Amino acid sequence: MTGSIEIANRQRALRVDLRAARRLLEFFLACAARQLPQGLRWGGVTALLVDDAAIRRCKLATFGRDEVTDVISQAYSPSPIEAAGLRAGEMVINAQRARELGPRHGGAARELALYLAHGVDHLTDADDATPVLRRRMRRRELRWCAAAGRAGLLQHLLRSEAPC
Repeated sequence: MTGSIEIANRQRALRVDLRAARRLLEFFLACAARQLPQGLRWGGVTALLVDDAAIRRCKLATFGRDEVTDVISQAYSPSPIEAAGLRAGEMVINAQRARELGPRHGGAARELALYLAHGVDHLTDADDATPVLRRRMRRRELRWCAAAGRAGLLQHLLRSEAPC
Protein backbone atom coordinates (compact mmCIF):
# COMPACT_ATOMS: atom_id res chain seq x y z
CA MET A 1 0.00 0.00 0.00
CA THR A 2 1.45 3.31 -1.05
CA GLY A 3 -1.06 5.85 0.22
CA SER A 4 -3.19 6.32 3.27
CA ILE A 5 -6.03 4.20 4.59
CA GLU A 6 -8.78 5.90 6.55
CA ILE A 7 -11.59 4.10 8.32
CA ALA A 8 -14.42 5.99 9.98
CA ASN A 9 -17.10 4.39 12.10
CA ARG A 10 -20.52 6.06 11.82
CA GLN A 11 -22.67 3.18 13.04
CA ARG A 12 -23.63 1.42 16.27
CA ALA A 13 -24.69 -2.00 14.97
CA LEU A 14 -21.30 -3.67 15.51
CA ARG A 15 -18.37 -3.02 17.80
CA VAL A 16 -15.65 -2.91 15.16
CA ASP A 17 -12.00 -2.79 16.16
CA LEU A 18 -10.83 -0.11 13.73
CA ARG A 19 -7.16 -1.15 13.97
CA ALA A 20 -8.10 -4.70 13.01
CA ALA A 21 -10.34 -3.37 10.22
CA ARG A 22 -7.46 -1.30 8.90
CA ARG A 23 -5.13 -4.33 8.88
CA LEU A 24 -7.78 -6.35 7.06
CA LEU A 25 -8.33 -3.57 4.53
CA GLU A 26 -4.57 -3.35 3.91
CA PHE A 27 -4.52 -7.11 3.34
CA PHE A 28 -7.36 -6.93 0.80
CA LEU A 29 -5.73 -4.00 -0.97
CA ALA A 30 -2.53 -6.05 -1.28
CA CYS A 31 -4.56 -8.98 -2.67
CA ALA A 32 -6.23 -6.68 -5.19
CA ALA A 33 -3.10 -4.78 -6.22
CA ARG A 34 -2.38 -7.13 -9.10
CA GLN A 35 -5.81 -6.35 -10.57
CA LEU A 36 -5.07 -2.65 -10.88
CA PRO A 37 -4.44 -1.39 -14.39
CA GLN A 38 -0.78 -1.63 -15.28
CA GLY A 39 1.37 1.06 -13.73
CA LEU A 40 -1.10 1.93 -10.96
CA ARG A 41 -0.67 1.36 -7.25
CA TRP A 42 -2.89 2.28 -4.34
CA GLY A 43 -2.93 5.94 -3.41
CA GLY A 44 -5.51 6.47 -0.68
CA VAL A 45 -8.57 4.49 0.33
CA THR A 46 -11.31 5.52 2.72
CA ALA A 47 -13.86 3.15 4.26
CA LEU A 48 -16.91 4.49 6.06
CA LEU A 49 -18.82 2.04 8.27
CA VAL A 50 -22.52 2.95 8.38
CA ASP A 51 -25.99 1.59 9.11
CA ASP A 52 -29.01 0.92 6.87
CA ALA A 53 -30.34 4.48 7.05
CA ALA A 54 -27.02 6.06 6.04
CA ILE A 55 -26.33 3.67 3.17
CA ARG A 56 -29.90 4.15 1.92
CA ARG A 57 -29.28 7.92 1.73
CA CYS A 58 -25.95 7.33 -0.01
CA LYS A 59 -27.49 4.92 -2.54
CA LEU A 60 -30.24 7.42 -3.30
CA ALA A 61 -27.80 10.33 -3.68
CA THR A 62 -25.32 8.31 -5.76
CA PHE A 63 -27.51 6.08 -7.91
CA GLY A 64 -31.00 7.54 -7.53
CA ARG A 65 -32.22 4.28 -5.97
CA ASP A 66 -33.98 4.28 -2.60
CA GLU A 67 -32.76 0.96 -1.25
CA VAL A 68 -30.46 -0.60 1.32
CA THR A 69 -27.32 -2.34 0.10
CA ASP A 70 -24.19 -3.86 1.63
CA VAL A 71 -21.41 -1.87 -0.09
CA ILE A 72 -21.00 1.20 -2.25
CA SER A 73 -17.56 1.75 -3.80
CA GLN A 74 -16.26 4.63 -5.82
CA ALA A 75 -12.85 4.69 -7.43
CA TYR A 76 -11.58 8.16 -8.21
CA SER A 77 -10.70 7.64 -11.80
CA PRO A 78 -9.51 9.46 -13.70
CA SER A 79 -8.11 11.75 -11.12
CA PRO A 80 -5.07 13.98 -10.77
CA ILE A 81 -3.36 11.42 -8.54
CA GLU A 82 -4.00 8.65 -11.05
CA ALA A 83 -1.85 10.63 -13.47
CA ALA A 84 0.90 10.07 -10.90
CA GLY A 85 0.27 6.31 -11.02
CA LEU A 86 -1.97 6.08 -7.95
CA ARG A 87 -5.54 4.75 -7.58
CA ALA A 88 -7.72 6.18 -4.83
CA GLY A 89 -11.27 5.51 -3.78
CA GLU A 90 -13.82 5.22 -1.05
CA MET A 91 -16.19 2.58 0.20
CA VAL A 92 -19.34 2.83 2.26
CA ILE A 93 -19.83 -0.43 4.18
CA ASN A 94 -23.12 -1.40 5.83
CA ALA A 95 -22.18 -2.86 9.22
CA GLN A 96 -25.84 -3.19 10.25
CA ARG A 97 -26.46 -5.51 7.29
CA ALA A 98 -23.36 -7.55 8.23
CA ARG A 99 -24.79 -7.97 11.75
CA GLU A 100 -28.19 -9.02 10.41
CA LEU A 101 -27.00 -11.39 7.66
CA GLY A 102 -23.85 -12.63 9.39
CA PRO A 103 -25.44 -15.41 11.44
CA ARG A 104 -26.53 -17.10 8.19
CA HIS A 105 -23.05 -16.77 6.63
CA GLY A 106 -20.53 -17.67 9.32
CA GLY A 107 -20.87 -14.67 11.62
CA ALA A 108 -20.93 -10.90 11.47
CA ALA A 109 -17.11 -10.60 11.33
CA ARG A 110 -16.93 -12.86 8.28
CA GLU A 111 -19.79 -10.99 6.60
CA LEU A 112 -18.18 -7.60 7.31
CA ALA A 113 -14.87 -8.90 5.93
CA LEU A 114 -16.67 -10.05 2.78
CA TYR A 115 -18.15 -6.55 2.35
CA LEU A 116 -14.69 -5.00 2.70
CA ALA A 117 -13.29 -7.45 0.14
CA HIS A 118 -16.19 -6.73 -2.22
CA GLY A 119 -15.66 -2.98 -1.89
CA VAL A 120 -11.95 -3.33 -2.65
CA ASP A 121 -12.72 -5.57 -5.62
CA HIS A 122 -14.95 -2.83 -7.05
CA LEU A 123 -12.18 -0.26 -6.55
CA THR A 124 -10.11 -2.25 -9.06
CA ASP A 125 -12.92 -1.74 -11.60
CA ALA A 126 -14.25 -5.29 -11.12
CA ASP A 127 -17.89 -5.44 -12.17
CA ASP A 128 -20.74 -7.65 -10.96
CA ALA A 129 -23.33 -6.58 -13.54
CA THR A 130 -23.86 -10.09 -14.92
CA PRO A 131 -24.16 -13.49 -13.21
CA VAL A 132 -20.81 -14.61 -14.67
CA LEU A 133 -18.98 -11.49 -13.47
CA ARG A 134 -20.74 -11.70 -10.07
CA ARG A 135 -19.61 -15.33 -9.59
CA ARG A 136 -16.05 -14.43 -10.62
CA MET A 137 -15.93 -11.57 -8.10
CA ARG A 138 -17.43 -13.70 -5.33
CA ARG A 139 -14.90 -16.52 -5.85
CA ARG A 140 -12.03 -14.01 -5.70
CA GLU A 141 -13.42 -12.30 -2.58
CA LEU A 142 -13.99 -15.62 -0.81
CA ARG A 143 -10.37 -16.58 -1.58
CA TRP A 144 -9.19 -13.29 -0.08
CA CYS A 145 -11.37 -13.80 3.01
CA ALA A 146 -10.12 -17.37 3.46
CA ALA A 147 -6.52 -16.15 3.22
CA ALA A 148 -7.29 -13.37 5.72
CA GLY A 149 -8.78 -15.94 8.07
CA ARG A 150 -5.69 -18.14 7.80
CA ALA A 151 -3.57 -15.06 8.55
CA GLY A 152 -5.61 -14.44 11.74
CA LEU A 153 -7.05 -11.15 10.50
CA LEU A 154 -10.71 -11.94 11.21
CA GLN A 155 -10.56 -13.08 14.81
CA HIS A 156 -10.31 -9.59 16.35
CA LEU A 157 -12.30 -7.63 13.77
CA LEU A 158 -15.24 -7.34 16.15
CA ARG A 159 -14.95 -6.68 19.85
CA SER A 160 -18.15 -8.71 20.19
CA GLU A 161 -20.96 -9.63 17.85
CA ALA A 162 -23.50 -8.00 20.17
CA PRO A 163 -24.80 -4.54 19.27
CA CYS A 164 -23.35 -1.57 21.13
